[in-house]
Amino acid sequence: MMPDKKSPLSELSEIKLFVSDDLYRAFQRCVWVLVHETGRDQLDIMHEVVRDFLVKHEC
Repeated sequence: MMPDKKSPLSELSEIKLFVSDDLYRAFQRCVWVLVHETGRDQLDIMHEVVRDFLVKHEC
């Protein structure tokens, strides 16, 4: 019997933000552009956004 392997997604937590519709659309558009121009995946970009926010605010 093989041990259960945790998928990387099972180790993630959700952050829920409430923003205006225009900020939501701008964020989605920006992520889409980054995914298609760089070939990076969406989760990598989301992690970068959170890390950049935390560094900017010295958290």
